[in-house]
Amino acid sequence: MHTTASDGRSTPDQLMRRVARAGIRVCAVTDHDTVASLPPATTAAAALGLRVVAGIEITAVSGGVDVHMLAYFFDPQHPELTAFLAAQREDRRRRVIEMLDRLESIGIVLPRTRLLKLAPKTTGKAIGRPALARLLVANGHARDIADAFDRYLAAGRPAFIPRRGATPIEVVDLIRRAGGVSSFAHPGKIGLDDLLAPLAAAGLTAIEVYHPDHDAAAVEKYGGIARTLKLAVSGGSDYHGPRSGRAEALGHVTLPADAFDELASRAPRAERHA
Repeated sequence: MHTTASDGRSTPDQLMRRVARAGIRVCAVTDHDTVASLPPATTAAAALGLRVVAGIEITAVSGGVDVHMLAYFFDPQHPELTAFLAAQREDRRRRVIEMLDRLESIGIVLPRTRLLKLAPKTTGKAIGRPALARLLVANGHARDIADAFDRYLAAGRPAFIPRRGATPIEVVDLIRRAGGVSSFAHPGKIGLDDLLAPLAAAGLTAIEVYHPDHDAAAVEKYGGIARTLKLAVSGGSDYHGPRSGRAEALGHVTLPADAFDELASRAPRAERHA
């Protein structure tokens, strides 16, 4: 799940209240390249009798393509992870600024100060293309976020700037050193199944099998791959907030309890026993 610390539409407090109403008792906030939402989410969850597992969604790069790697049960204050995430967020700002420059080159001038204020360096918040897409919509340059991506921000479109970053294997290694487990996010969306076996050999913990964009056939397929590679499975709603396109998945696309226990059992940190 995501909050306003990255590309979600709910504050940590709002998210935890929605989680409680959905009947969820254990959850993870997995903002992009930041753990800024973890302390406030944990505080809000405690007041509601919920458990929050440390989570994050880290963007790796393979062959110029973004590969999202989930992590759970890690130490949020691990020094190497903290430094890595700061560099990730700085590169996100670099990318957004270069996309703003590209847009200006084709005659679209957006209020960049307003956009960059959404993720000040001092707050640990992460900025990305969805925020830029929303600004394009608000200024009349696109009908909606999907249209903004289709016209300007997707790969091959006029304002697209490729990401620079660590490889999936490097991210798996970092998550392990930070005491966590790693999971390959929503593989059915990106079509990079050939990465799964090498990543498993390099220490990948799990595959995200349960996801709103995975139909029954995809759940069976990736569950089978996980069993073949002796990996655990992860899953969740990938909730981004009200009117975000997947809102109905909250509380419905979840990880079965036995699969959670298996995932937690592979985490080296004592938090798994909490």
